Amino acid sequence: MFEACADPKSIEGLTWLTCYLTSGKHLDFYWSFVTVLALLAVTAPIAMGMGFLGAMAARSHVAPIRWIGKGYSAMVRGVPDIVYFMFFVIALDQGIEYVRHLMVCPDLSEPVFRGMEFHVCAEAKVPLATASPFVYQAYGFFLAVVTFAIVFGAFVANVIYGAMQAVPRAQLETGEAYGMSHRQVFRRILVPQMWTYALPGLTNLWMILIKATPLLFLLGVKDIVYYARELGGTKTQAYEFPHGDWRLYYFLGLLVFYLVMTKISETLLGRLAARLSKGQATAAGEAMRKAAI
Repeated sequence: MFEACADPKSIEGLTWLTCYLTSGKHLDFYWSFVTVLALLAVTAPIAMGMGFLGAMAARSHVAPIRWIGKGYSAMVRGVPDIVYFMFFVIALDQGIEYVRHLMVCPDLSEPVFRGMEFHVCAEAKVPLATASPFVYQAYGFFLAVVTFAIVFGAFVANVIYGAMQAVPRAQLETGEAYGMSHRQVFRRILVPQMWTYALPGLTNLWMILIKATPLLFLLGVKDIVYYARELGGTKTQAYEFPHGDWRLYYFLGLLVFYLVMTKISETLLGRLAARLSKGQATAAGEAMRKAAI
């Protein structure tokens, strides 16, 4: 990055450390923190939306829709997360390529599935073999967002469904007695009230989502854990910046990063919980009223 860093083996001290920390690999390492934060920022609202739809489906009076909603939540909760992280990536990737194969490949005489192998024409590959590394990373990030959203959306659906069930039935009946329609009761009474009950569970899911981000490596995305392991490993004279085994220091840095993330999350979500509990007929709201007396 700097002229003094042209020959890393001829420098030492603070200059060596500066050149080491500003190398291309380290810039990728710093950028991977942005990737993790972007994943959280994109996945959380999508998972929340999927969870809300799943909870409404589970409460539906139409039996097939109710079965789909409850089945979606139960299916994901009953299987280890890592199985879904591996399964969805392979299934989604092959599904996209299979559809492209049907659309762009002129010769469809050869079967796509040949025994245990999956073959599509070169034009149907996603991304294409000529694509840039950025496209490969962006595609991997897309698969990661979809996978995380599907898995965590199921847990969100279960939390929101339980929160909706926790809203006192008397409040809903009071709204109906005043002439509100089912939609008005749902929008003006049920949804505003249920957030108070749902927030503790959603807070736990947010913390779990933060801790699950290292699974990006399994999905083909070079995340902070991948770079910490690669950069911290022992480097011999064959490398530009030879050093011993420094993985301990890199992983200590990741420890601090995740602790700071969880602390900030706890503070912000705690304030949100206090705001939502104000005036509500819940244990938290009662505690706030007693504290004010």
